[in-house]
Amino acid sequence: MAKRLAIIEKDSWLEPVEDELNLRYKLFTDRLTDINRSSGSIVDYANGYRYFGWQRDERNRGWWFREWLPAAWEVYIFGDFNGWERTSLPLFKNAQTGVWSIFLADRDYNIAHGSLYKILVVGENGTHERIPAWTRRAVQDDTTKDFTAQFWNPTEQFDWRGDQFRVDRTEGLFIYECHIGMAQEKEGVGTYTEFADNVLPRIKAAGYNAIQIMGIAEHPYYGSYGYHVSSFFAPSSRFGTPEELKALVRKAHDMNIAVIMDIVHAHYVKNFAEGLNGIDGSDTCYSLAGDAGYQQYWDSKIFDYGKREVMHFLLSNVKYWIDEFHFDGYRFDGVTSMLYYHHGYTDFDCREKYFDAGVYRDAITYLTLANRLVHDLRPDAVTIAEDVSGMPGICVPTEEGGIGFDYRLGMGIPDFWIKMLKEVPDDKWNVWDIWNVMTNRGNNTPTIAYCESHDQAMVGDKTIAFRLMDKEMYSSMNIGSQNLAIDRGMALHKMIRLCTASLGGQAYLNFMGNEFGHPEWIDFPRLGNDWSYKYARRQWSLVDNKDLRYHQLGEFDRAMINMLVRHNQIGQGYAGQLAMFDGDQVMVYHHGDVVYVFNWNPNRSVPDYVIPVPEEGVYRIILSTDEERFGGYERNELHTDHHSFTRKDDDGQVRNYLRIYNVCRTATVYRKVR
Repeated sequence: MAKRLAIIEKDSWLEPVEDELNLRYKLFTDRLTDINRSSGSIVDYANGYRYFGWQRDERNRGWWFREWLPAAWEVYIFGDFNGWERTSLPLFKNAQTGVWSIFLADRDYNIAHGSLYKILVVGENGTHERIPAWTRRAVQDDTTKDFTAQFWNPTEQFDWRGDQFRVDRTEGLFIYECHIGMAQEKEGVGTYTEFADNVLPRIKAAGYNAIQIMGIAEHPYYGSYGYHVSSFFAPSSRFGTPEELKALVRKAHDMNIAVIMDIVHAHYVKNFAEGLNGIDGSDTCYSLAGDAGYQQYWDSKIFDYGKREVMHFLLSNVKYWIDEFHFDGYRFDGVTSMLYYHHGYTDFDCREKYFDAGVYRDAITYLTLANRLVHDLRPDAVTIAEDVSGMPGICVPTEEGGIGFDYRLGMGIPDFWIKMLKEVPDDKWNVWDIWNVMTNRGNNTPTIAYCESHDQAMVGDKTIAFRLMDKEMYSSMNIGSQNLAIDRGMALHKMIRLCTASLGGQAYLNFMGNEFGHPEWIDFPRLGNDWSYKYARRQWSLVDNKDLRYHQLGEFDRAMINMLVRHNQIGQGYAGQLAMFDGDQVMVYHHGDVVYVFNWNPNRSVPDYVIPVPEEGVYRIILSTDEERFGGYERNELHTDHHSFTRKDDDGQVRNYLRIYNVCRTATVYRKVR
């Protein structure tokens, strides 16, 4: 009898679907075996970027150019190196592989660094000028707004010597989600260099040990946030050069900050001129034909993950960014859309929804291979799944029968906080609801907790700060102001963050500016706002101004991260529940000898409130959301020693307790000091 997969041995709930899990594992291992047989390893297999596109041939002194276009009838390359003659340089097709190629000798053509070029493809859909799929740089003309491929071969290659950075997750990941273009205060597009010089020092000072960067791969429409990718191997030229991106990564590493790329393999832009759509004259080059190759909810094209050449393209893309740019891992966007033919638009209310005909097995195989590739290439690298469905095995290692991600985003947490703020009066907040949502994750599903990301900051939605304080943020955020809405908003903003970070997962994520309650939404330039950059930026001057409460929120976030790291709080896994006083709206839990007391009640402060503690000893406050430096009223004496005492409970057990002043709408953190 064949040995049972570890994923099933560890979770009896999966026994009824064992056959399907065995099939998924077989599809993965069969493909991996085939890859190993043909290439030696999956790491060596994923070298497409070293074969396709421009490749130097020193022996023959020239350049090869290759592109996979199986359905094309004729293919030509042209550019400034041949006077833009469209049909003077034909490529030749390998009928077996569908790869077109041409060799251009140095003696005949001067293909200089910075040269512009395109390919001309003749096929069933006509004759069209296209940007090659494997191009490493695409630039936009300021006047015509057209994108063109650019030959990129600087004389001096970037010097990576000495970059030995490795991701250390022992104290947990604290991820600062960011976007290069909108990271500056100016009204315009920020650059890689400006981000490295101006924003990385802020992130380091705030205590975050990782950044997650959106919008890296080239995308024609800035307002897509980088999620409608056109050129998968080209870092966006609107932010600067590839070398400037490499310098950003290098500088982050020098600061001991990991750099995670938001990689978009769930779909690609449907634009004909810039992207992959119909590139070989058919609609089946990178996608399935017709509606099966279209993501109607995102108005974009879907990859055909079952096609070997497409899988090779995507796996090569995974290796490329780590190999060439030293990224430390990926947050895979849109995983739910990839996993299901219905793209996740259903209620996952039973086990069968994860294992029925709605599941896209080829996508599961691809994601499992991608995770194996990342971890074989860089064992310390991080992979994160943006999956709202809760697919079983998403974070189980590939060798155990899982898909192999390191983390899953806790996407239900921000939805919960929004619902609470919109629908539930403060005095009705239920501590059991909070606890259950924060801890609703499997033991085998490491989760990244967050109370809001860039999604909640977009125009049309609201950040937590905006939901709490709304227009009052424009007039009453000076420190001397007296405003009940601001007081409430500041208090809950801090409590929600501390609760989420300390209770919700094994890592924590924040979107840039949200930590200090950035007052405005994100709205990229578009026709509807007269192409304005006013809301596509971050106003750092607000948090820098010590006369404003934004500064106090920023200081709290810094202190919170520092406390969580210093005492290795989220690195310890699940918190231990100590007490839930639902009538008082009070919850008490701990990580080791650090005890958290949350009093969500809007107005009931109680002296001599008795709470349980895990150990006998002397406890002292190490953090309070009510501290004056954070905009609170400091109603607790911060340096008072709280001596534990014992008492026998109704069940006959003797337990340790503290008496505290339990301040309303405040979270207080105690630690045993002796």
